[in-house]
Parts: sequence; C-alpha cells; structure tokens
Amino acid sequence: MSPVLAGVFQVLALVVALGLAYRPLGDHMARVYTSPRHLRAEKWIYKAIGADPNTQMRWPAYLRGVLAFSAVSVLFLYLLQRLQGSLPGSLGFASIDPDQAFNTAASFVANTNWQSYSGEQAMGHVVQTGGLAVQNFVSAAVGIAVAVALVRGLAATRTGELGNFWSDLVRGTVRILLPISVIGALVLVACGAIQNFSGIHSVGQFLGGSQQWNGGAVASQEVIKVLGTNGGGYFNANSAHPFENPNGLSNLFEIFLILVIPFALTRTFGRMVGSLKQGYAILAAMGVIWLGFTALMMWTEFAHHGPAFDIAGGAMEGKENRFGVGGSSIFAVATTLTSTGAVNSFHSSFTGFGGGITMLGMQLGEIAPGGTGSGLYGMLIMAIIAVFIAGLMVGRTPEYLGKKIGTRQIKLAACYILITPALVLCFTGVAMALPTPGHSMTNSGAHGFSEILYAYTSGANNNGSAFAGLAADTQWFNTTIGLAMLLGRFLPMVFVLALAGSFAEQRPVPATVGTLGTHKPLFSGLLVATVMIVAGLTYFPALALGPLAEGLAS
Repeated sequence: MSPVLAGVFQVLALVVALGLAYRPLGDHMARVYTSPRHLRAEKWIYKAIGADPNTQMRWPAYLRGVLAFSAVSVLFLYLLQRLQGSLPGSLGFASIDPDQAFNTAASFVANTNWQSYSGEQAMGHVVQTGGLAVQNFVSAAVGIAVAVALVRGLAATRTGELGNFWSDLVRGTVRILLPISVIGALVLVACGAIQNFSGIHSVGQFLGGSQQWNGGAVASQEVIKVLGTNGGGYFNANSAHPFENPNGLSNLFEIFLILVIPFALTRTFGRMVGSLKQGYAILAAMGVIWLGFTALMMWTEFAHHGPAFDIAGGAMEGKENRFGVGGSSIFAVATTLTSTGAVNSFHSSFTGFGGGITMLGMQLGEIAPGGTGSGLYGMLIMAIIAVFIAGLMVGRTPEYLGKKIGTRQIKLAACYILITPALVLCFTGVAMALPTPGHSMTNSGAHGFSEILYAYTSGANNNGSAFAGLAADTQWFNTTIGLAMLLGRFLPMVFVLALAGSFAEQRPVPATVGTLGTHKPLFSGLLVATVMIVAGLTYFPALALGPLAEGLAS
C-alpha cells in the first residue's frame, strides 16, 4: 500500500470512529449539564470545597468562580514545583527555577501545556501526577464549563442566569473526563504505553556510556493530555516518544481522543438550544475546515522535490518511521486546529508551507473543532460575527437563535476575536526588536522569525506545541509566554461570559421570513468564509514574513 493511500485510509477511519461516537457522547454531555441530580461523589466534593451546586449564577459570579479557581491552581502548581526537591518521589530532581515554575504553572492551568523543560529530566512523580495530570483534568473541565455557560445564555429567556460554575466543573471532571480517561488509559497500555512509578535506570551501553530512562504513570497522563486537548507530555519528545505513543494504532487512537469531545460538543449545543440542526451547522463548518487543512497538509508533505523525497515517500525529516508522513500530518493538523499542542513529529522540520499550515490552524482561534469547550465557544463567537455580517448585507438587525445582536453584543464579540492576535503580534514584534530574545533562535531569516511567531501563537492561543527550534528556557520567554498564556486564556473568557449574560437577559424574538436560517448549509459556508477571512486579514503580513516566504523560496 502506498503511503498516500495509507494516509487516506487513516482519515476515513477517523471520520467513521468520530461519527460513531458523535451522537452518544454529545447526548451524554447534554444530560450531564442539564440533569438536576448530583452523584454521591459529587456531593462529597461540594461539601469539601464549601460550594452550593444548586445556586444559579449570573455572569459576574460565574466569572469570579473561574478566575478564583484558576488563580488558586496556578499558586498550588507553582509551589509544588518550587518545593519538588523536598518532596518524596522527586527522583532526585531539584526544585524548579522561579521563572520556569511560573511558566509551567500558567501553562497547565491555562490548558496550554507549553513546556520549556524536558519532563524526564526535571519533574518527579509527585509533580507529574499530583500536579500536572490533575490540571490536565480540571483545566479542560473549565473550558467545557464556559462553553456550556454560553450555550445556556443562548437558550435562556430573561433570567441572566448561566448555571453554577462549581457544579459544571465537578460534573465535567467526574462524569465525562474521568470515565473516558480510565478506558483510554487501558487501551494505551494494551498498545504498549508504560504505566508505573519506577525510578531512573540505565539501559544498555553506548560508546562507553549508558542511556538513562525513568518510568512514570505515562498512559494515564497521556490519555487526558489528548482527551482534554492539553498536550503536555511526560517526556520531552512528547507523542513521538514510544513510551507515550508506541505504534500506528495508538497514534490513530490519540488523534481520535483529541477530536472526539470538541466535535461531539456541537451535538450537546444542539440538544441544549432545542435544535439539533443548529449543532449540525456548526459541525459542518468545523468539519470542512479540518478536512481541508488535513488534505492540504498531506499534499504539502507528500509532494516530491528531489531524490531524497522520492526515496522516503515524502518529507520524512523530523517524523517517526512508525507513523510515516500520513500519520504525522494528520496528527499535526489535529493538534494545531485544537488547543492540544501534543506532537508526534517536529513542526520545524515540516516543509515551509507545512509549518505555515500548523501556524494558521492555531491562528484561526483553534475552532475546527478547537479545544474542549474553547473550540465550541470560539466557533459560536465566529457565528455571531457571521450573522452580523449577513445582517449588514441585507440591512436588518442580526439575530442568532432568536437573540438580537446589538451594539453591546458585537463589541464583546469583537473584543474576543481581537485580544489573541494583539497578544501574538505585539509579543512577537517586541521579541524581534530586542537583541536578547533573538539569541534563542537556532535559525536565521524567515525560519528563525517563524520560530518566535510560532511560540507566541502557540502560547496566546493556548495550544502549547513548539516549532522545536527555539531555545525557550530563558527568563524572557518563560515570563512573556507565561503572560501570553494567562491573558490568552482568561481575557477571552471574560468576553464570552459577558456575552452569555447579555443573551440570557433577552427575550427571544420570533423568526420571520427575513430571518437568516443559521441551520442551513448556506450559513455553514458563510461561517467558514468568515473564519478564514478574519484570520487571513489579521495574520497574513506576519505569515508572509515567515512560512510563506520560506515556502516560496524552497
């Protein structure tokens, strides 16, 4: 079988698997967030944290819950790293330096999982399992909770209430993420991923020396890493490491885990607003972008440009033989069109256009299908923008799901889509203007610029993947990327929840002959066009200086 055909079959297998999981998982999540019943384990958690899960919150209270929980999480994870040298199970590793501890704490709490360290050479079992893995669960649950709050705002009528943050956080963790993770970890162990708490041991003799490996609860952290669209790996090589991602089957399974919740949330959205067709319209837009990016990436990486490419069957530099060009290309698109950031190959070694595709996937806002929760609320914001544009074209007040989009709503949506590009472009510009950050680039010219642009794109969009060519463990990058991650995560949530609150206070207006049908294919096409135009106009000059210039020169 040719490598190209193998890649196509992998895409088809993913589509079938996602299609089979779409309805049951989407309906289950809708039941989770609408059920009045609390499980016994959940009641124990509410009692322990002193929360009343039945109290309805307006958007300022919901936002305070999100920010308070996240702030405590940052502080806890920071202290855990700073005290690592005194903790049991540290494997002899020293405490983490302050700037790197801040960067890592901000990264995992913001669901970014940017890593400027080698996990197997810096983090012991307590920090990995008790700190990082825990944040993989709860940061993903926070994203889903905010998305559900926006959906409730669209479905509510003159209440202003968005549910209860603490209930949404606990339910998302206990009823969705934990059960799937248990099953997924068993599958990864069966595929060959390791799961233990062994110490550091030497393996073999190489040129007079030995290679050292340490074990860990890798499978359980790996599954939530991809399921929660987190991305932070136990090892520096991330999902290219055979202990995390042993073979082609585990690779395909991890891609499935990356995509399954973000895609299924569109059905949850349809269920909660009372129209499955609305969910299908959002799903169609997400699916078209994902399939288009996947096809384009496979074309750029399989294109032959000389004898080396002909012999390897494509651009194999930086890719694992056990995954090939097809498995690496599909994984790269899945991880950058979501907020996952896991890598099974090194994006810096992709072709010039291939590296640009990974960058553009993040710059779209990671909404096709996006992160757990963040993808849905990001695409709903773009749907609001699309409806507004359509309203301008026909000269009538825009409406979405019976809610009018007025001055306040469009200002909040505009702030949402502008904040992340502002962070990316401003931080990149300052880093390129100063002399010190440039010393971290391992390449010059367009590729060196792409390394820095990619780093801030990944941080501000809460992706976490790296171009693998930037020496980012410096005080400058640890601090500035840490700030970009926190601002890029929580400032957009402010606008999302404020928008949800404004919709929840409205009385739905009845549909008329002139109402735009947001459940039809025409709207899905308009939504795709809006996403591409907004991202293209915002980032095209920066992309022209980096990956486009490199691709055209090769």
